[in-house]
Amino acid sequence: MTQDTQHRASLTPLMELVAADMERINELILSYARSHVDTVEELARHLIDSGGKRIRPMVTLAAAALFDYDGELHIPLATSVEFLHTATLLHDDVVDESDMRRGRKTARLIWGNQATVLVGDYLLAQTFRMIVRTELKPALRLMSDTAAILAEGEVWQLTTQHDVSTSLEDYMRVIEAKTAALFAAAAELGAIVAERPQAERAALNAYGHALGMAFQLVDDALDYAGETGSLGKAVGDDFREGKITMPVVLALQRAAADRTFLIAALEGGEADDAAFARALEIMQRHDAITDTIAEARKFGQRAREALAVFAESAARAALSEAVDFCIQRVS
Repeated sequence: MTQDTQHRASLTPLMELVAADMERINELILSYARSHVDTVEELARHLIDSGGKRIRPMVTLAAAALFDYDGELHIPLATSVEFLHTATLLHDDVVDESDMRRGRKTARLIWGNQATVLVGDYLLAQTFRMIVRTELKPALRLMSDTAAILAEGEVWQLTTQHDVSTSLEDYMRVIEAKTAALFAAAAELGAIVAERPQAERAALNAYGHALGMAFQLVDDALDYAGETGSLGKAVGDDFREGKITMPVVLALQRAAADRTFLIAALEGGEADDAAFARALEIMQRHDAITDTIAEARKFGQRAREALAVFAESAARAALSEAVDFCIQRVS
């Protein structure tokens, strides 16, 4: 039995560890979302107030807590992580033509695609305004590199959409760029703000990268194994949009008799509810979802191993349990 299945993990240790700082982050988020243009503020608040666990900024705060950091700069840095993430969500919903985000109508349905993209740009600008004010050049370098990687990842995912020739290696590189990169940066920022040596920065980057990979793999499994109420979007959205995720790649590799059907559904958009139900049965029969979750667990183990270089502490325990929580979302 792996560590992530021995107990029912919770985000509570992480949330309790950073609770006071998260209150300050929430205040800073609202402050930086203000604008003299009403639409900017209304649209930004729509997504910011719509929920989400804010795992990424909590990871930054907990990483700083590993070193007993007692300064102030971790607050704007963690907030910048959330702003960059929020900006990408606004852009993603336009690209994906999504109707739901966290159980609510997406901003694009309320304000339109043009305003949604522009407000995403505004939040991106605010991200770097916050970082510049910290005067931490390593943080600025890391986050500017990460923003470019995120954009590349989203473009790369768009080019693989409906492309059934996408390999497992290509898929892994896509999720490294579009998801794991920001988790890695979020964790490494904790070492940067505490002015720790490169080895510790690298360890936290490795932790965040592995956590992000596990997180996205579980997300992609949940598109087939989850429930609409808990997902905040319709189950099967990735399939209907023709996204090539690990369950799809594995099913295409293993289901020779059903390959023609899967190709037609993914390439031609013939992905109605009946097609999704059939695809789900094929994936279950060939263990495509189960093996995706198993891969997530492998990355979870790597994340926990990356933390081993740090002394035992409440912060390390909370970061480790966050890994278990992310993986257990699928069970």
